[in-house]
Parts: sequence; C-alpha cells; structure tokens
Amino acid sequence: MVYDFRSADMRAGGQGAPLSAAYHAALLRDVDACGETAVLNLGGVANVTWWDGADRVIAFDTGPANAPINDFVKAQGLGDMDRDGALAASGTVDEARLAELLKHPYLTAPYPKSLDRFDFGASMADGLDASTGAATLTAFTASAVGKALDLLPVRPKRLLVCGGGRHNPTIMKMLGERAGVDAAPAETVGWRGDAIEAECFAFLAVRVLRDLPISFPTTTGAPEPLRGGKIAR
Repeated sequence: MVYDFRSADMRAGGQGAPLSAAYHAALLRDVDACGETAVLNLGGVANVTWWDGADRVIAFDTGPANAPINDFVKAQGLGDMDRDGALAASGTVDEARLAELLKHPYLTAPYPKSLDRFDFGASMADGLDASTGAATLTAFTASAVGKALDLLPVRPKRLLVCGGGRHNPTIMKMLGERAGVDAAPAETVGWRGDAIEAECFAFLAVRVLRDLPISFPTTTGAPEPLRGGKIAR
C-alpha cells in the first residue's frame, strides 16, 4: 500500500496540491500533443492541467467549483447540490456582483497556486435570492476558469472535464460562454470520468514504487521534481 503523497512536497516548500498533474498529462498524451487541450477537474475546487506536448506540465487551482454552490443551496434548504444546474439555469447572474468577485487577487496571481475548499465560500452570494445566487456562483466558477486559462503559455481551445461538476449542464454551458473555451466531458475521449481520481492515485502509487517524482515546480511549487509517498509493506 502507498499513502501520504503530500507530506514530502510540503516539507520541501511545495503546496502539496494539485497532485493530479502527472496523471492528467499522461492522459493528454493520447489526445493532444500541441497544448490546445487541457484537463479541468471540477470538484469542490477547480484545477487545470496543461501539457505542452513535450516536457512541460503546468497545473494549478483555478478557483472554486462545486463547493460554494453546494453550500449555498444547502443554506437555502434546497438540498445538497444544484442538481443538473437547474437552480442556476432558472436564475439571472448578478453581473455587478460577479464583476466584483472577479477582482479577487487570487485569480490573476501567477502559478503555482492552490486553494482550500473554504477559500471561496457561499458568502459570495450573500443577500441574493436562491436562483440568482446559484447562477452567480456558477458564473464565477466558469469565469475564474477563463482567467486561469489566460495565464497559461498557450490558451487551450478545449477542456476535457472530469469531476462531479461535469454533470452540471449549467457549469458546462457557462464554460463556453464565460471562459471562452470548448468544454467536453472526459467521456468524450473515452476516459472514465468518475474513476479518474482513483486512477490518478493508483498511477501515483506506481510512480512511488518506481522511485519517480510525483510533484514538480510547475504544479505544486516544489523546488525540484520530488519523490513522495510512503510504502506500507
């Protein structure tokens, strides 16, 4: 068994996240070798992985994804999530509120960078009704992705989306409208979208067993490509 993938990176001064970059880059080798496709993971937080087709991999957290939307919907007493993005789709984005939210310095800060689930919270929609709040938070997630793509050496034309957020049609639609990118679920290219995170940690475990690095200066901010993980025999 292999575990504790983050500690060595953090002891060396890295941020310990995102760790998915090596696996996402391996997946990209089968679908794009020119940097025009990137992987977007929409979990509680959103992160993007870009590979240049050669030896450069960049990954970082773009901003929030499902976490503030879920928390907002729960606070409204409307369930655990905005299922199928229906609540956001029924509302109108508060464009003035969104414009203020998009001034957050994290969004234009250089990578490597990472977030905690609670760094961007449901309070961003304080004072808004349920549908307006859900629409505005969803638009913020998509717009933050757009700002992140602007930071990359080559702006991707396509995102392959994994994580639970890919099941939200409103997020997926807004990625096109507000991030200015074609967004398609991971299944489009034959990946198993619900299994990618599990596959990722299996992939990292094999790298640990083979004494290969699992984090890099352009992914976690580690000072050099770093090995990590602990092996329980």
